[in-house]
Amino acid sequence: MAALPQGPWLHQEVARRLADKLAPIRIEPATWIDWSAFLGGGAELVQARYPQAQRWVVEPTEALRQRSQAELARGASRSWKSLWRRNVPEAWASEALLSAGALPDGAQMLWANMCLHAHASLPELMAQWHRHLAVDGFLMCSGLGPDTARELRDVYQALGWALPTIDFVDMHDLGDELVKAGFADPVMDMECLTLTWATPEAMLQELRTWGGNVAHGREPGLRTPRWRTRLQEELAARLTRPDGRLGLTVELVYGHAIKPMPRVKMAPEARVSLDDMKRMVRKQDKP
Repeated sequence: MAALPQGPWLHQEVARRLADKLAPIRIEPATWIDWSAFLGGGAELVQARYPQAQRWVVEPTEALRQRSQAELARGASRSWKSLWRRNVPEAWASEALLSAGALPDGAQMLWANMCLHAHASLPELMAQWHRHLAVDGFLMCSGLGPDTARELRDVYQALGWALPTIDFVDMHDLGDELVKAGFADPVMDMECLTLTWATPEAMLQELRTWGGNVAHGREPGLRTPRWRTRLQEELAARLTRPDGRLGLTVELVYGHAIKPMPRVKMAPEARVSLDDMKRMVRKQDKP
């Protein structure tokens, strides 16, 4: 994935649609986390919406970390040269590449475009997101829904092959998972697109740019050229539309939620962390 000249087209398009959902949100984050920044995309859209916010970049692999580090270095150099030429003393909103383990808590927004299907454990991933957000911070996330590639799964099922995808998260299940992770006021949305390609080769080539497949039970080992030829023949026979192009459904799922003030359970003895107690006091002091 790190060798791609740019992020996947589909991810960029979904980022544009997710960024449109920022318009009604009144919170102005001072810091935001760009989770899986290169593959997810959309940083320029978020930065245009919040030009003064600090961006923390998180990448899932070392190769992607190195790519983003080089890109941030080039961007910093261009920005400093531009500011110097214009004699502008103020620095731009800073950016930093951090690992998920070293990421500080307390960001006001976490942007996770096309990440819902890219992790083997969605509850574990959401727990990370929740931990890194400040109270009243918000999450913007998206991913592939259960109708994605249903035509491709039908081909594999008809041929008796193991399914080629994971069970993508349903919009309603996403809401349940957000609540279980501790988020509040979840808002979900979905839409379906139909993408088309001229040839099976073109379709498979683009599918490979969408990211790794974390499905369990996939066929171990490499496939043979003969198997690949048969796959392409079956795709051409079963997925070709009246216009001569191969079509595939893509369901997009969007989620938005707030990290609320932690609730103290009523009990004869209740324990609250010092940080949470400070947050509660500050919230009560606000007019």
